[in-house]
Amino acid sequence: MSHVSLFPGPERKPISFAEKLASSEAFKVLFREGMGLVETSAAYLDGAGRAEAKALPRMEALAYASESMRLTTRLMQIASWLLLQRAVNEGEMSQAQAKAEKHKVKLSRQELASDALTFGRLPMPLQDLCRHSLRLQARVIHLDELLYHPKDKSAEPPRPAGIETQMDRLRQAFAPRD
Repeated sequence: MSHVSLFPGPERKPISFAEKLASSEAFKVLFREGMGLVETSAAYLDGAGRAEAKALPRMEALAYASESMRLTTRLMQIASWLLLQRAVNEGEMSQAQAKAEKHKVKLSRQELASDALTFGRLPMPLQDLCRHSLRLQARVIHLDELLYHPKDKSAEPPRPAGIETQMDRLRQAFAPRD
């Protein structure tokens, strides 16, 4: 009996969903959104935001300074990551080279610096920019984890189903004791 292969030819590697996503139209949209947010934030912080910050009471002015610094740092991390990934997508570097370069891009979760009450008293444009950057940061970190830190499912022991665990406990509880 002969063996018929459904996939003739050389061994085929499974397609990575994350790599496919990172090079798709969805990534291009994410890239434009990220770079647009960088530009919008810079324009606001250098323009209307500067005037709004001067009019704030001392406590809110300090919160404004903290949030604007965090916003800028968050967006620079996001922009660096997006530019690195775009270089991979355009063939300027390999995925392995990008992984090696990633140590220069400190992509980390940066939450708001202010408590909710103080943050709520900041100018609405700054609040909107901060919230948007946090959502974008979460999406980029998620994509980064999929691409560069995939979890090896084979390394994890299989988890017993809930009912199996309960049945094992019952068996142990009612097992004859010697």
